[in-house]
Amino acid sequence: MHLTPQHVLITGATGLTGEHLLDRLLNEPTIQRVLAPTRRPLPDHPRLENPVGELLDVLPQLSGPLDTAFCCLGTTIKKAGSQEAFRAVDYDLPIATGRRARELGARHFVVISAIGADSSSSIFYNRVKGELEEALQDQGWPQLTVARPSLLIGPRHEQRLGEQIAAPLSQLLPGKWHGIDVCVLARALWRLALEEGEGVRFVESDELRRLGR
Repeated sequence: MHLTPQHVLITGATGLTGEHLLDRLLNEPTIQRVLAPTRRPLPDHPRLENPVGELLDVLPQLSGPLDTAFCCLGTTIKKAGSQEAFRAVDYDLPIATGRRARELGARHFVVISAIGADSSSSIFYNRVKGELEEALQDQGWPQLTVARPSLLIGPRHEQRLGEQIAAPLSQLLPGKWHGIDVCVLARALWRLALEEGEGVRFVESDELRRLGR
């Protein structure tokens, strides 16, 4: 069964996946309002509301109604500068996004996690992603969709040598470990938002690629 979102919140709209998803949302004629808080202004659009500022400062100022929320926030420990700063972006901000979206009436939250997310992992990155997934489940969402993409493939605003090397290699890996293009991921997130259901759904990278074709 499909449910077409009409009032949507997206955080991380200037990121690698978020900018593609935002473009798709703004080009969907059924969507009446896209609420996209960012740290730098976005181009004007008649159906876009773009509060500018630090997300934790802006979230309390947002108004509803909402039916669907997307979280495309994410960074790396290297870019963030420390494990604490990484956790603030990849854990604290998605949790705050979800909490505020629920307050404004959203019933479906579509969030990007990562392949290998596991709260008991010895790898810090995977552990934080797993802890995020568990914390979001505790928010009591009527419908929670957790996307677990593998390495994201696409043009970045900043160059990351490790990812430049890993990206071609990821195209050789099988199944869910195969790299995923950000355009494909954005299409998959939108299609997942159209699915009406109950409870929690985890979507691995191979299924995301199939949905985003």
